[in-house]
Amino acid sequence: MDTPSQHPATVRVIASPQSWVEGEALRQLEAVARLPGMRAAVGLPDLHPGKGAPVGAAFASHGVFYPFLVGNDIGCGMGLWALDLPVRKARPERWAARLDLEGPWDGDAEGMLARHGVKPCGFEASLGTVGGGNHFAEVQRVEAVHDPAAFAALKLDATRLLLLVHSGSRGLGEAILRAHVDRHGPGGLAEDSPEAHAYLTRHDQAVGWARANRATIAARVMRGVGAGEGPGGPRVLDVCHNSVTPRQRAGERHWLHRKGAAPSDEGLVVIPGSRGALSYLVRPLGDGEAHAHSLAHGAGRKWTRTHARERMRERFTADALQRTPFKSHVVCEDRDLLFEEAPPAYKAIDRVVGDLVEAGLVRVVATLAPVLTYKTRSARE
Repeated sequence: MDTPSQHPATVRVIASPQSWVEGEALRQLEAVARLPGMRAAVGLPDLHPGKGAPVGAAFASHGVFYPFLVGNDIGCGMGLWALDLPVRKARPERWAARLDLEGPWDGDAEGMLARHGVKPCGFEASLGTVGGGNHFAEVQRVEAVHDPAAFAALKLDATRLLLLVHSGSRGLGEAILRAHVDRHGPGGLAEDSPEAHAYLTRHDQAVGWARANRATIAARVMRGVGAGEGPGGPRVLDVCHNSVTPRQRAGERHWLHRKGAAPSDEGLVVIPGSRGALSYLVRPLGDGEAHAHSLAHGAGRKWTRTHARERMRERFTADALQRTPFKSHVVCEDRDLLFEEAPPAYKAIDRVVGDLVEAGLVRVVATLAPVLTYKTRSARE
């Protein structure tokens, strides 16, 4: 639906009548649309309130861009790897007992960063760590193939396991945003200003660092589960959910901000559900103009973390939340995080993806089921 407004930005929310979108998220979307230079504000089916701006949204501006819309986890995104490991050899309980991604990686950090075009920046001790919140590393199996031709084009094998990694730039992105906010608050940056060029240099560093981080996490998981690299290289895709990038639109240079949004212009993407739900491998459709070249990046929160923590403690034990209906295992030794990230705290992923399908934005290629989800082995202090 298109929302009439008294400001120049077009506001669009892609959600069916069956989907529930919180009023505060809509208010935040409208507020961003009123910022100077804003041309479009698009809410995706996983839209939910964030800190000052909604998550599950994309924004296009002209002449100015806004670092606070990117947020503190610059470069956060998802990578998918094909594992040289048959589904029949999955040992989730054994893996859950021994897999440990905490602490510094014991590999060549500078070499890994260099392969991703990134120079060391002082945060190498965090390289290869998942982080908190909704970040995870998840070994998956193919539940069903819905588009055999597209699936085959990826050279995937439905009898072998996959690995989905969701993480970002860790402390680096936080440092970049903090330096900006300390000087400029929530204000934007004129696109040709020295401050804008300086921020974009640091931003691009964080995007590259986050991609290297996901690759390092994948390497640690592969070693932990005894999986090798499949033919042609293990990485199937890697996309960024939090970024600002220039692109031409209607004869103007626009700045496309994604705040918890997957790109629709970089090939196939994975849209994950909660740790107790399927993930969807989808192919974007159309030219992307009407939805800011963006898609939902996940199920989207239904409850706040505080609300989820309180409600889930009343309904589940911690042990119960470490197993899922798919008989998969969850590694999460932070009890609060275990409750905050419980599946009922999220929207139904089939409805989120269904909205995108009904809007003609994606076609489902395959569904992926969890086998082992890794969150953290550290308890919150």
